[in-house]
Amino acid sequence: MKLFYLLMVTITGLWLCYGVIEMPRWGSPNSPASVHVSPRYIEQSMAETEVPNMVTAVLADYRSYDTFGETTVVFTAAICCLLILSATRGRKES
Repeated sequence: MKLFYLLMVTITGLWLCYGVIEMPRWGSPNSPASVHVSPRYIEQSMAETEVPNMVTAVLADYRSYDTFGETTVVFTAAICCLLILSATRGRKES
């Protein structure tokens, strides 16, 4: 069974490496984010959101669901950690 898991991890790793080859270079001015997304945010954020700060406009208006999801994940992780710590506090080790 360990051989099967090793094979699956190796195949997944090779598949991910193959996918990375197709990605644009880091900071490339010809990447899709630089060509399509950034200019629209820079040119249209004030007109569409009426927020003078571009970073706030992107996080609060354009990506609000994503930001809310990330906040929910961090909050849930914090609550789980507190519950685990409070459950282990009352136990005495034998």
